[in-house]
Amino acid sequence: MSEQFLIPTYARQPVSFERGEGVWLYDADGNRFMDAVSGVAVCNLGHAHPAVTRTLADQAARLVHTSNLYRIPAQEKLAARLCALSGMEKVFFSNSGAEANEAAIKLARLHGHHRGSDTPRILVMENSFHGRTLATLSATGNRKVQKGFEPLVEGFQHLPYNDLAAVEAAAADDQAGHIAAVLVEPVQGEGGVNVPDDGYLRGLRELCDRHGWLLMLDEIQTGNGRTGSYFACQGDDVRPDVLTTAKGLGNGFPIGACLVSGAASALFGPGSHGSTFGGNPLGCATALTVVETLSDQVIPAVDAKGETLRAALRDRLADVPLVTGVRGRGLMIGVQLDRDCGELVGRAREAGLLINVTAGSVVRLLPPLVINDDELRFLVDTLAQVIRDFARDQENP
Repeated sequence: MSEQFLIPTYARQPVSFERGEGVWLYDADGNRFMDAVSGVAVCNLGHAHPAVTRTLADQAARLVHTSNLYRIPAQEKLAARLCALSGMEKVFFSNSGAEANEAAIKLARLHGHHRGSDTPRILVMENSFHGRTLATLSATGNRKVQKGFEPLVEGFQHLPYNDLAAVEAAAADDQAGHIAAVLVEPVQGEGGVNVPDDGYLRGLRELCDRHGWLLMLDEIQTGNGRTGSYFACQGDDVRPDVLTTAKGLGNGFPIGACLVSGAASALFGPGSHGSTFGGNPLGCATALTVVETLSDQVIPAVDAKGETLRAALRDRLADVPLVTGVRGRGLMIGVQLDRDCGELVGRAREAGLLINVTAGSVVRLLPPLVINDDELRFLVDTLAQVIRDFARDQENP
C-alpha cells in the first residue's frame, strides 16, 4: 500500500508492525523491536496485555457506545476509581489529552469570569506541550509547533519553567486580577524530560491558594504510573484543582479525563461542556481494567526499575563526553546530549530498539512499565552501544 492518500503530517519511519507482545513489536518479516517509546507513554502495560484484550473483546461483544444522554455504569465506576486514587472529586471524560486540556482551559476561563475578569489569563510555561488544538497549541511553550497557525488564542502568559520567582512576579504585575490559573506539567515531556526542583509544585500550590487561582496539572504523559505513583503530583504530596490525563489511561484505546476538586468541581453544569464519544462503555470498561491492573500489580515496582535504568545508563555512558546527563522520574527518562542527535532514532531501530528524540538533543525513554530485568539490560546494552557508535562517528566524521 501507498501513503499517497494520507495527509503528510507525520515524518514516519520506514517500518510497520504486525503484532506486539509485552515490550516487543514485530514487523511482517518477524523482526523484533523493543518498544522503548510505548506509543509515547501510552502502552504502559505493554502490547496485547491479556486482561486488557479480554475486556476489549467482552465489552465490544456486549455494548460499544450509547452516548452521554444516558447513564453509563462503566463510566461511573471508572470515575469513582480515579477519584479514589487521586483524591480528586469529579471527572469529565474525553477522547484525548488535548481535549482534556481543552476542558481545563474552559474551566479556568469560567473561574476567571466568576472572579470578575472579562479577560481571564492562564499562566503557562516555556518548553511545555499541551496539545495541537488551537487553544492547547496556544498554551504550549514551543514556537516551532505554533508557527503558521497564528493568530493564536489569547489568554496565555508564558513563564520560565521551574521558576517560582517568575510566577510571583506575574502575580505582582496582575493588579487587575486577570490571572485565573496556572497550567503546568509536573515533568515536561516534549520539552526534554525536564524535572523541576523539589518543592516547585508545592510552591505553585501555595501561590495559587494565596491568589485564588486554579492549579491545573497536565498529567497526560506523567500519569497512569509513568513516574512511579499513579499521578506524578502524588510524589510531591500536591493535590491540584484540575488534573488532566490520557495516553496510558486506555493502554492504546483513546480515552482522556479531566479531574476536578475544590472550586473547580462546581464550574461545569449541564450544557457547559460535552463529548460525543468521551467516556463510552467500551472506553471506560477498558480503562477501568487498565487502572486496576496498573495500581494493583505494576506501579509499586516502577520507581525501582527507573532507578536501575538511570543508574545503569549513567554508568555505561560516564566516559562519553557527548552525554551531559541522565535524568527523569520513574520510567520517564531523558538522556541529554550536547548536540542534535535525531539520527539516533534510526541507528537504534536498526539495532532492534525503538526510541524517540525530543527537544533535538534528548533521547526520551518511555518503556512499558511491565519491562523486566532482562529487558532492562537489553535496553541499556543496546542504547549505550548506539550512543557510543554515534559519538565515535562524530569525533571521526
